[in-house]
Amino acid sequence: MNYDLTATETIEVNAPAEKVWQVLTTPELIKEYLFGTNTITDWKPGSEIIFQGEYEGKQYRDKGIILENELNRKISYSYWSGFSGLEDKPENYSTVTYTLEPVENGKTKFTWTQKGFSNEKGQQHSQSGMKAFLEQIKGI
Repeated sequence: MNYDLTATETIEVNAPAEKVWQVLTTPELIKEYLFGTNTITDWKPGSEIIFQGEYEGKQYRDKGIILENELNRKISYSYWSGFSGLEDKPENYSTVTYTLEPVENGKTKFTWTQKGFSNEKGQQHSQSGMKAFLEQIKGI
């Protein structure tokens, strides 16, 4: 995994950090913006996180470990996806981080960052879809 390859995007959400946090950590709401994915975790550092479901007729089970959880501020987890085509071993996991920062008028600056891609094509693919992805989260 090349940790120099990073995809990141920031969006301002017209809601307080607590509300954005709820959208990012509630499995029923995650389903709405993550293609119907079932998310299984207790969000505690050291706990497993599972993303499973069906995409284009194919069953998947992506996973990782919760690395950090600062309530209403930051979540970070390791992440491996079967769609990457890479073997499920530690060096093939990327790191995903959500950062929330309160701004004026009850709004929140939300940044999504993924570090560690096997190649530039994967990084560019993630980066190209990230703005639309964050707009979906903002809409919820």
